Amino acid sequence: MLLDPSPPLFPADWAIAWGEDAYGLWQACSIAGVRQVMRWCPPGRFLMGSPSDEPERSEGEIQHEVTLTRGFWLAETACIQALWQVVTGDNPARFQGDPERPVEQVSWLDCQDFLAAANRVRDDGLVLRLPTEAEWEYACRADTRTAFSFGDALDTKRANYRGNVPFGDGPEGVYRERTLPVRSFAPNPWGFYQMHGNVWEWCADWFGDYPTEPVSDPAGPTDGSRRVLRGGAWPDFGRDLRSAYRAQFPPDDRFAAFGLRLAGA
Repeated sequence: MLLDPSPPLFPADWAIAWGEDAYGLWQACSIAGVRQVMRWCPPGRFLMGSPSDEPERSEGEIQHEVTLTRGFWLAETACIQALWQVVTGDNPARFQGDPERPVEQVSWLDCQDFLAAANRVRDDGLVLRLPTEAEWEYACRADTRTAFSFGDALDTKRANYRGNVPFGDGPEGVYRERTLPVRSFAPNPWGFYQMHGNVWEWCADWFGDYPTEPVSDPAGPTDGSRRVLRGGAWPDFGRDLRSAYRAQFPPDDRFAAFGLRLAGA
């Protein structure tokens, strides 16, 4: 549920292009010469976690009400290899050959270095960061309450995952064994591409237990040993792609399924 659909100052000083389409407001920024489209997520209230009857749910997905009192901008795609490379001078990805594939094999700490470097090469008012876990799920759900933003069924025409292992009663599909370009499937109702599958996306938060009461603007525990990742990835089972699924890894871990999505205020 949206609390205040009115946008911020639009267009912002940092926008090199902007508009409104069927999904909502968008603006593009330039990061070291690479165009990145950001979409507006207005303040709102939603149910975070999964209901007790959701198939293949995990412990720790306690459903609770979350209010986000401030809107934010979120990249419409995972960070592509071309952007990471122009900012850092390096491409750590295992699956190369197409600059529109997501960067992967990056740790949470690598992402912090990348964000610091990306913010140094820009001075236009947009501060890039990782989304909080709550912001990520809010944007992924896009005002839906089903297991995925496109419903309760999953198949490999909608996402990139280990499709030869069906989810629930769904069909068996292809296991591609690699990442795909970031716009390979239709976006969710708010215009975000591949928040289900392809690569895991690091969030800002330390991993911790969910509250059982309603909360506003949660940012996770103040410390911990593992950071949150969301969305599932190409080698994972369908259950891991659910909007509510939570993964946790040490912040220095790198795998060919770990990527990121930029947020900003």
